[in-house]
Amino acid sequence: MKLSIDHIVLNVEEISKSIDFYTGVLLLQSERLSEYQKNEAPFPSVRINSDTIIDLFPKHMWATEAQQNKGQGNLNHFCLAMSKEDWLLLTERLQSNGIRIEAGPVNRFGANGVGTSIYFRDPDGNQIEARYYSKEDAADSCLLGS
Repeated sequence: MKLSIDHIVLNVEEISKSIDFYTGVLLLQSERLSEYQKNEAPFPSVRINSDTIIDLFPKHMWATEAQQNKGQGNLNHFCLAMSKEDWLLLTERLQSNGIRIEAGPVNRFGANGVGTSIYFRDPDGNQIEARYYSKEDAADSCLLGS
């Protein structure tokens, strides 16, 4: 069986802040944003790659459920892999936008071996790991907690 991640759903406080972050800082393409703005779609998304999107649920879709299920949030973080060049440019964009890098650069194990990672948060506090893989990194030892 071959599986892939189709989508991740994030509960967000303010759609516009999240769209600005994911399209302006992470440079992802928005999906269904104009439809959402015209009330023709219940939520917008951003595209990670041809197979995976992040759905951005506005507060009215999750606020009541969140109150009923306090403590049910189990997302620790998600990781976006990219080239070293894109990773360096992202690091610059994070700094120029005043977004604090909480950890890293550190070498951590992932789907393609050991890569170099940084950790930061989106406007709603979701932790994001950005990583690149290179042959030099694969020779380094892995740190626990990836």
